[in-house]
Amino acid sequence: MLKVLLKLISLRKCKAFPISNGIKKFTTGYTLIETMIAVALFIIIITTGIGTLLNANLLQKKSQDMRSILDNLNFTMEDMSRNLRTGYDYRCIFSGDTDLITTTPRSCNINTIPTKGGGISFKSSLTGQWVYYIGINPNDSSKNSIFKIVNGVTVQLTPDEINIDAANSSFTVKGAEAPNPDGSGDHQQPFVTIKLVGTINLNNITSPSPFSLQTSVSQRQIDI
Repeated sequence: MLKVLLKLISLRKCKAFPISNGIKKFTTGYTLIETMIAVALFIIIITTGIGTLLNANLLQKKSQDMRSILDNLNFTMEDMSRNLRTGYDYRCIFSGDTDLITTTPRSCNINTIPTKGGGISFKSSLTGQWVYYIGINPNDSSKNSIFKIVNGVTVQLTPDEINIDAANSSFTVKGAEAPNPDGSGDHQQPFVTIKLVGTINLNNITSPSPFSLQTSVSQRQIDI
């Protein structure tokens, strides 16, 4: 387009007009059609450039929003791992449990029914009984979020843009029970596996972005 514009600009018409002394005076200029075409091409080029710039800014904002949400999700996993590592008396929470803060240790693995839990309760090295669990988002009942209970206070850890797939996410606890005094029973060091599967739903993105995270934590305190 730019080449066409330059070509049109270079094509100037030359007309001769006689004057009283018999000498011809030459004048140059653009016709109305040439001017209109040049202006139209200029508007098209500017409009295309502005559209490209706006799209670039929109993509950058989407990328920044996605990065911020992923950072929040990674921080949540790291926070849970750190507190579980220094905690003890793990208790796997099943979907039918009504009391989430029960302190009796309990495993959930391939030998239990169900084989995985929707949360975990444990004694924190900081203070009291803590709980991490998957629950319904209070702002959108169609979504699930990660929650933390500390001293009876419930805090939502994941933002509303994250939807946790409760069917495929889990807290698996192994070796939570202490050995019996006679030496029988569970001799495995308590071990927790956290698996989070879900989608990120941004307002300016039509299709949700799936994610899948998994981490494992072993209790720091010896219990075998």
